[in-house]
Amino acid sequence: MAHTYPLTVGWTGNTLDGTYNRNATVTNPGKHALAVSSAPEYAGDPTRWNPEDLLGSALATCHMLTFLALCAKTKIQVLAYEDHAEAVLDTVDKVTRITKVHLRPVIRVAQGTSMAKVIELFEKAHKYCFVANSVTCEAVMAPRVIEV
Repeated sequence: MAHTYPLTVGWTGNTLDGTYNRNATVTNPGKHALAVSSAPEYAGDPTRWNPEDLLGSALATCHMLTFLALCAKTKIQVLAYEDHAEAVLDTVDKVTRITKVHLRPVIRVAQGTSMAKVIELFEKAHKYCFVANSVTCEAVMAPRVIEV
């Protein structure tokens, strides 16, 4: 069954002004507005989320949630997860795109947890992650698992 996720992107300005404003707002009924802009390298506001940030965070968040669901299903106790993800924007064959998203989470698990099983589930999560299945960039995964 298909699901839809509507949103509105709103912008006002004047593109005939060479330094036109790149700031916009993403809204969705019932959610907080999200202040967005282009990346600073493209004359955007560095204090706002940009499309590159959002794509990287969508992939990292989806992967984490899929991984946590797999761990819950297989009774692996994860106590904390903190990912230091990074989206890479590059030009290849004259096309600029997100070429990679690095996922570098620190995963804290209960003592006695099989590290091999945690890594297996982390890698398996990529197969089931909705966002990973929707993009063509490479997901470079380098988890660090710590028993606590």
